[in-house]
Amino acid sequence: MPLAGGARAHVFVADVESPELAPDDRHHLERVLRLRPGDELTVADGAGRWRRCRFGPAVAADGDVVVEAPPAPAITIAFALTKGARPEWTVQKLTEVGVDRIVPFVSARSIVRWDETKTARNAERLRRVAREAAMQSRRAFLPVVEGVADFADLVDRRGAALASADGGAPDLSRTCLLVGPEGGWTDHELALAPARVCLGPTVLRAETAAVAGAVLLAGLRAGLVSGPDSHSA
Repeated sequence: MPLAGGARAHVFVADVESPELAPDDRHHLERVLRLRPGDELTVADGAGRWRRCRFGPAVAADGDVVVEAPPAPAITIAFALTKGARPEWTVQKLTEVGVDRIVPFVSARSIVRWDETKTARNAERLRRVAREAAMQSRRAFLPVVEGVADFADLVDRRGAALASADGGAPDLSRTCLLVGPEGGWTDHELALAPARVCLGPTVLRAETAAVAGAVLLAGLRAGLVSGPDSHSA
């Protein structure tokens, strides 16, 4: 039974067995989405458990708890920090596409660098953006949004690859994609890369590249697009 089918809204709760809405979520459902008592919604715990319910002063269960298996392989997109509100836009779109782990990071040519206070504040903001986007896109799983990492810590992760014009086609053996800053990778960073992945023939903005990489990997995982090996026969 598809999570998105039929329900007017989707929201995260602490416990799907006894669902209770947070005040901000109730306000959004009542004032923005205009739900009325008896309207159907789905609730999820962000870890794969969800159920159908009916909206009202108390949320009433209207179906059994469904347990979804996590998508496999898990997709991680790491993106170099960008200016202004672009990180929020990037996290929103990566969540909508279905990315499982999102990691902002700093590389050698990064212009944006957050101090400790700004890092903590913005990390919390990015997690809120991811939660809102996960509700809008009807996800059963919340993505993990990490704090700001260093390039050196990311490049050694399992399945890591750098987005680079001289790379090969994306495939599901490399599902931890690092997208660099608009200034590009340094020679030293490229030398450390265990693999490089090309995202297409045009030059993309940093935030566009992150989403493009996510769409390609998510499409491969879902079987919506074919990998490079499928054309070898």
